[in-house]
Amino acid sequence: MSELIETDQEEEQTWAIRPNKSQIKRDISAIGGLCEEITQLAPAQIERLGLPENIQAAIMEATKMPAKAARKRQLKFITGLMRKIDVESIQEQLDKIKTKSVHATRELHQLERWRERFLSDDKQVLTEFLAQNPGADAQYLRQLIRNAKKEIANEKPPKSSRLLFRYLRELLESEADKVED
Repeated sequence: MSELIETDQEEEQTWAIRPNKSQIKRDISAIGGLCEEITQLAPAQIERLGLPENIQAAIMEATKMPAKAARKRQLKFITGLMRKIDVESIQEQLDKIKTKSVHATRELHQLERWRERFLSDDKQVLTEFLAQNPGADAQYLRQLIRNAKKEIANEKPPKSSRLLFRYLRELLESEADKVED
């Protein structure tokens, strides 16, 4: 009896592990969504992703197509190509591009708010801004604000207002560069 038990324990049964079809479909769907997101990017951003040439060419072709059957077929083709490469690194780079875009929009809105506050009649805004940005040229800022207010009063084109916006953007970019260093 003991011999029978030992032989049963020695025999191992092996089963073929088959991939889960539902998981494969979910993965393909995720890659398809990634491909759709990539086609929404600007050509310069697509090039920064570092995709193989054949995939990049197929994506550039898909960006020109209207959202009809041909585009869907092209996206399926791109999805098939993307399944053969590492998609995680591409997803990370795409996330970085999206994050930069969100930060750039937020900074633009911040600059707009500063410009609007400068053009209001609040005298403390300039003092507050100079306290936060000690590297700013106070005299040049006052001149730009004064000229912009005159242009608004005389209903002239907003040249000084644009110059004020550019100067504010340069200041904040130089401050960001100092923080990174």
